[in-house]
Amino acid sequence: MGRTQASKEAIVTELKQSLSEAQMAVVVDYQGLSVAEITDLRRRLRPKGATCTVTKNTLMGKAIEGQEQWQPMTEFLKGASAFLLVKEDVGGAVKAYQEFQKATKKTLLRGGVMEGRALTEADVKAIGDLPSKEQLMAQIAGAINGVATKLAVGINEVPTSFARGLKAYAEKDSAAE
Repeated sequence: MGRTQASKEAIVTELKQSLSEAQMAVVVDYQGLSVAEITDLRRRLRPKGATCTVTKNTLMGKAIEGQEQWQPMTEFLKGASAFLLVKEDVGGAVKAYQEFQKATKKTLLRGGVMEGRALTEADVKAIGDLPSKEQLMAQIAGAINGVATKLAVGINEVPTSFARGLKAYAEKDSAAE
């Protein structure tokens, strides 16, 4: 028995809500995955602020109608599609998917959409290679800390050098006497 019109409309509404919160959407061909494997993928994505939604392409097509930033996704709507909707950690979610893909070797990444632009498989992989937000923050903090340390040493060196110069002058003056 198929879905009723009301249930389809509810799914489209839910998809629109999820898309409005997402920064990026990745379309994956999930054919051949078992329920346990889909559950494993969802478990890996959850801590990264992403969800894996399996729905009909026609329902996703209706959900993206009138939303300019998601229109490029229409070219990926074919075959058995799973949609990874990333809300928070874009790089972390892509890395989680790549780890899942290496483990199962069953899925095929078709492409993605971010900020109104279609992304190829290579683009999505490049995003996955970027350092995480935490790593970037640590690198910036380390750079700022390094500058502050050098500045403190430099400021401390001025009076120390001045004191050494005075001492040397005083020793030279007392040796001359």
